[in-house]
Amino acid sequence: MNRTLLWAGWLLAGLLGAGGLFLWSKAIAYDEVVDRGPSPEALANPYLAAEQFLRGQGLVVEHANGLDRLADLPAKGNSLLLLGERGNMTPRQADQLLNWARSGGHLLLVAEALWDEETDKSGDLLLDRLHIHQLLSDEPEEPAPARKQNMPDLTKLYVDNETAPAYFNFDTDFNLTDPTHLAQFSANSARASHLMQLNLGQGRVTVITDSDLWKAPIIGQHDNAWLLWYLNQGTTVTLLFNSNVDNLLSLLMRYFPQALVALCALTALALWQAGMRQGPVQAPATRARRQLQEHLKASADFLLRRSGQGTLLQALQRDILRAARRRHPGFEHLDNAAQCQVLEHLTRQPSHVISQALGPLAAKRLSSADFSRQVACLQTLRNAL
Repeated sequence: MNRTLLWAGWLLAGLLGAGGLFLWSKAIAYDEVVDRGPSPEALANPYLAAEQFLRGQGLVVEHANGLDRLADLPAKGNSLLLLGERGNMTPRQADQLLNWARSGGHLLLVAEALWDEETDKSGDLLLDRLHIHQLLSDEPEEPAPARKQNMPDLTKLYVDNETAPAYFNFDTDFNLTDPTHLAQFSANSARASHLMQLNLGQGRVTVITDSDLWKAPIIGQHDNAWLLWYLNQGTTVTLLFNSNVDNLLSLLMRYFPQALVALCALTALALWQAGMRQGPVQAPATRARRQLQEHLKASADFLLRRSGQGTLLQALQRDILRAARRRHPGFEHLDNAAQCQVLEHLTRQPSHVISQALGPLAAKRLSSADFSRQVACLQTLRNAL
């Protein structure tokens, strides 16, 4: 019995071995590439590819988490790139940055706000001090030929001793102007200027309309990477692209915590004292006052009468396209059909709603119902992004 089992085992092993050899002879090796998306470093740093490129050109690249870095950052031989939002910047910090540039540093910044002719300022502290204005680009008077509509409007820069210009794909929706004629050179597209550089004391300041051309993968297109090197060649580059600019509250909490505690205690005591009832109870205020809804409706009617339907609808459309460019890099280079598909994917809205919202505006004035319906459609798309 044991011999029978032994022979059966040997036979089974032989069959398995023969089958394995047969399968091995028929197997074909192949390589499979699995795309796992951007690395955690690339997700945390949108300018990682730009840093690696600059280091590859022999430049030293550092990071800064706030403007406190200026305290020990020498001006000469250094470039500071402000690529993030500066909404919390104080006038003192703006003056500190410009004084650093006057001492011999190179300051590169992204224009953040549009110039307001009524208030004679933009709200961007650095732009207003440099007397550089950012406006919306003018719409072309005549439509481009059909074969040129899909071609990107590239920005050109002519360099000394070079016959051919360098090309970059800045966002052409914005335009920089120099009313005081202080800029040393600029880079222009067919519709607007997107880069200006002016001397400031012993240093210089470069203003650009947007920095998306230095994010992956757009930095690899045209001469975008070369422009980053050209503007910062021969310097040590410090990148500041987060929005953690210290505001007044954070500075007070850092340097005067005891004073804040005392202020909160005094405020609590004052509120407690004010809350003590003294005298007869006042009668409730009459309800015959204007409601918030009436104020909002009056403000909306004023904007509609002043700017017209077209201006308001175009502003909403530009907000949607700008949000789409942030969510989908390279969105502006897609044709209309591809853009509709991307928006349909991002907003989960049907294609006919997107086409109706972003289509050409009617030449004649819309009725109140049609205008309200168009605004509601645009707001739905913008909120979805």
